[in-house]
Amino acid sequence: MALEQSEQSPAPVRALSKALQDYIGRLGQVWVEGQLSEIRRRTGAPQVYMRLRDTDTTQSLSLVATTAMIDRVQPALAEGARVVVLASVEFWNGRGDLHLRARQLRAVGIGELLARIEQLKGILAAEGLFEQDRKKPLPFLPRRVGLVCGRNSDAERDVVENARRRWPGIPFEIREVAVQGAGSPAAVINALVELDDIDGVDVIVITRGGGSAEDLLTFSEESLLRAVAAAKTPVVSAIGHERDSPLLDFVADLRASTPTDAARQVVPDLTQQEAIVGELRASLRRQMGNLLDRETQNLDHLRRTRGLADPTGVVDEMAARVSSARLDGRRALTSLLNGISSSLAAAEAQLHALSPAATLERGYSITLTDSGVVARAPSDVRPGSGLLIRLAHGDIRAVRTDNGLTDRTANAAQNAGRPAEEDR
Repeated sequence: MALEQSEQSPAPVRALSKALQDYIGRLGQVWVEGQLSEIRRRTGAPQVYMRLRDTDTTQSLSLVATTAMIDRVQPALAEGARVVVLASVEFWNGRGDLHLRARQLRAVGIGELLARIEQLKGILAAEGLFEQDRKKPLPFLPRRVGLVCGRNSDAERDVVENARRRWPGIPFEIREVAVQGAGSPAAVINALVELDDIDGVDVIVITRGGGSAEDLLTFSEESLLRAVAAAKTPVVSAIGHERDSPLLDFVADLRASTPTDAARQVVPDLTQQEAIVGELRASLRRQMGNLLDRETQNLDHLRRTRGLADPTGVVDEMAARVSSARLDGRRALTSLLNGISSSLAAAEAQLHALSPAATLERGYSITLTDSGVVARAPSDVRPGSGLLIRLAHGDIRAVRTDNGLTDRTANAAQNAGRPAEEDR
């Protein structure tokens, strides 16, 4: 039932504590799996107090079990052991503590763990995380190598020393984390994500030394495997020895059998590359020498041909042809221009002879009516109508009368060779 309380009538602590106890008690018994991160056992004490930690995160709960129950577990429990517990959730209202009380407890055997790994392997394979076409190629020479390893581990020294022996001065971005035990998957994931976000880190190596199958369980955790699959940077798995095969080997872009092999896979051998470059340079020099020899022989052959034996003769012959063609062109152009000049002179004389201005110069005139029509007969002009008489050197306006023509307006323009404008 709901706890009765208000601002004016607040519930006492004991009432809230009892309500929490009753509510949590209704949860009943649950099966839970985790790792024992802490075991506190006192001689003669009837109970053992432990800390049950999540296998992937740092979250944990208090766990209480009887001493007799713990003693029955074989092999003997130690910190880091993985267990499955049937427990009831209890709330101690005296101190307000929440804990799990174990009703059944058993250690998870390595066989069971391996069976779970095989089951996870099938799931990830069905999702395509092992497919070769999704794996990213490694760069020929990375700008910087990311390294996830244990603290002060031999695996770290193997990778770094062998890599720098192959390519002196290769830079590393190293993240030392826990690679075994509770919380190690989360630590490795955090280091992987951090390195993946660094510009210049072109490849990431995850490594640790060999160990038992249980020691390598971190590198078969699903959360870590999915983080590796989602990384933008190529990831190299270098876990244990050749016989060790955690699921990380299948998800990573490249599997190295050992940390030393990882160094060989990630960084090229400078001495070997210099030898290859030297061989290529020598091969190129030989090929260029052979090419030059062949072309020299071809030039010698061409030099002995008739055209190249006396090259000035060909030039002289072509010069004579050009000179002759220039003379022929000049003669043809001169003849054409003379013909055109004669034609223009004849056309000019004809135009001059047929020009109305030439007729006017001989004393003739042109009579126009008021409407601008040329008068050809007296009948074309009515008595009293105005006339325009156009002469060679000007115009005269006149009016026809019954007795004949009478001057009306004198020539307005006396300029020689230019007619006067009509009065408007």
